[in-house]
Amino acid sequence: MNDSLTAQSAAVAGRLRKSLGASAFDTWLKSLAVGGFKDGVLTLFLPTNFFCSYIARNFADDITQAWRAENPAVTSVKFEVGSPAFAAPAEPERAEAAPEPERAAERISVESEKDVLSAALDPRYTFDNFVVGAPNEFAYAAARRVAETDNVQFNPLYLYSSAGLGKTHLMHSIAWHIREHAPSRRVVYLSAEKFMYLFVRALRYKDTLSFKEELRNVDVLMIDDVQFLIGKENTQDEFFHTFNALAGAGKQIVLSADKPPVNLDGIEDRLKTRLGSGLVVDIHPTTYELRLGILENKAQNLGVRVPSDVIAFLAEKITSSVRELEGALLRVAAHVQLMGGEVTLERTCDILRDVLSVMDRRVSIEDIQRKVAEHYNIRLSEMTSKRRERSVARPRQIAMYLAKTLTTKSLPDIGRAFDRDHTTVIHAVKTIEDMCFADAAFKSEIDSLRRVLSA
Repeated sequence: MNDSLTAQSAAVAGRLRKSLGASAFDTWLKSLAVGGFKDGVLTLFLPTNFFCSYIARNFADDITQAWRAENPAVTSVKFEVGSPAFAAPAEPERAEAAPEPERAAERISVESEKDVLSAALDPRYTFDNFVVGAPNEFAYAAARRVAETDNVQFNPLYLYSSAGLGKTHLMHSIAWHIREHAPSRRVVYLSAEKFMYLFVRALRYKDTLSFKEELRNVDVLMIDDVQFLIGKENTQDEFFHTFNALAGAGKQIVLSADKPPVNLDGIEDRLKTRLGSGLVVDIHPTTYELRLGILENKAQNLGVRVPSDVIAFLAEKITSSVRELEGALLRVAAHVQLMGGEVTLERTCDILRDVLSVMDRRVSIEDIQRKVAEHYNIRLSEMTSKRRERSVARPRQIAMYLAKTLTTKSLPDIGRAFDRDHTTVIHAVKTIEDMCFADAAFKSEIDSLRRVLSA
């Protein structure tokens, strides 16, 4: 390693310690060692696969920005398991570096995007790492079709679900696959918020023409979380014209949101129509079997042996999102990696006691259906039956109302739990709200049910 990189490494460490805090730096980043530097790519070594995975997930952007601030020649960084003793010599400025030698150590790399317009892609989010089950198999098949063909078959591909069920994972997977197998195609992935930021910045600097040309010169445009365009009329207008230009040129568009296009209140009707003009795919909540598969896959990637009883316990307890599920396992794995010992059910419960206590208090739609059915002395199956007698329909509406107020589930998710569409849920919620307002005794009854379910 040349002297300049050595000095820069110390300066970068100071930046990171200041921005992230001494505790985080000493725990995770102190072991970073500079390896080779070639074609603008800086290799950083870490002692274990676990450290590579964790730092790639949590600190990659911070590290890249710190190095760029010290050395503009650094266009990207990658993390590898190994020792700097095996590194290739650093590349002299404006000179060709010696090739980096091949090593048997497993490589986990994170490279910042060469296309400055695009947001960074997470290296963990590939098709190989996506666990397929009944709730997401259609979305997975649609995403693979988009990634594997140059011919636009449905435009846009629109993925929607509640948070943490795999929309972003599939979008990143599409981008990675295209970049690997068709590198000549230009892929740009942005969050809706970044799209808005870039547009506003272009307006401020009176450079909207360049912004338009940049976005309309891509082969695949991917916008994540389009619900954040709600209420942003000028940005919606620009996105509408960008959409039309790309679709008219036969370019692929991939979008994600937390609800279907028709339910995006605050989005212009003409844009709603465009969003829903292709293939709209709903990713359903995870099943127990899918959660088992996700945990087993995650444990293998982390290189940590997790007993089957712990896997089953976590799959049973943490049902809200894949993100929370993986986060819980990562927390257990980190504790074991840093403190030593083995993963056991007792130790898992101790490490996750705060998370599990929240999960135990979190009511599910099934809990609500069961309690309401018991309270009104009807069969649980009536919650999804087609019967419309008031003695059945009213408790069903109450259960829908409580599901909306006591859970974080979306209207489509609640509707599916009752074998109804989201408009039925909206009607039920409004009906119960009106009855609570008009009838104090009825409101007291609903409040009593709410307290029992929240206890």
